[in-house]
Amino acid sequence: MLTESQNPRTADIDQLSTLEMVRRINDEDAQVAGAVRSALPQIAQAIDAIADRLRRGGRLIYVGAGTSGRLGVLDAVECVPTFSTDPSLVVALIAGGTRAITQSVEGAEDSRETGRAELLALDLTADDAVVGIAASGRTPYVLGAVEAAHEIGALTVGVACNVPSTLLDTAQIAIGVPVGAEVITGSTRMKAGTAEKLVLNMLSTGTMIKLGKVYGNLMVDVRPTNGKLVDRARRIIAQVAVVEYDEAARLLDASGSEVKTAIVMAQRGVPAEAARALLNAAHGRLRAVID
Repeated sequence: MLTESQNPRTADIDQLSTLEMVRRINDEDAQVAGAVRSALPQIAQAIDAIADRLRRGGRLIYVGAGTSGRLGVLDAVECVPTFSTDPSLVVALIAGGTRAITQSVEGAEDSRETGRAELLALDLTADDAVVGIAASGRTPYVLGAVEAAHEIGALTVGVACNVPSTLLDTAQIAIGVPVGAEVITGSTRMKAGTAEKLVLNMLSTGTMIKLGKVYGNLMVDVRPTNGKLVDRARRIIAQVAVVEYDEAARLLDASGSEVKTAIVMAQRGVPAEAARALLNAAHGRLRAVID
């Protein structure tokens, strides 16, 4: 497998100066974006398909083990504050469960049956989208889950750094990002992990853009849960609604801390309840309400 092959460009890395060591690592990292670029058509196809499932009431479900699983958890968790999604909309399964997020759970990834059972335990439906993430493309836990999703009729997407691989052959949409041999042989937390992170960034962000959770490049569905995010929300309202910062703060409070609602209140001159109704009628698309 590519992910297990030895990299001749770093064979002497333990003999290099620290500066030359990090240069070699950086040179290898520079190849990752190009590998992801080669998969952009498949990534775009996946975004459109996932967005369609979510519009139908489905969920985006990541499944992975080890580094791949942790990256899925990270991406799912970040959707809540960034896009104000319900925690049940984008979820992640990791082999070994919650403990595996911070600790290595040996052998957890080796059971196809466990992957299958844990995915089906989420009451999977044909409206869901399941993204299997495995650098090797052959992790049994991930394969079991993707196979179960296929049987239910859910959308299946595979993200792997070995091309070809079983995962890519199994999934309906195959996202292969062959980043080549790692700096340290088999350490897929490095280039492979970076590639997976870039792909997941695109999948979730692209899907949320398609669902109307972004206006221009502003996160108008941000959930202002701390001081920094409250300030960001106020600045977004001020910019889009063309009001002063203090007025933006007042609108944010009056809207129940809903940025899009506050903007519609200002632009359409309506109270919060009416603003929400306008947004609901437009399926949450701010541009359709104010432009």
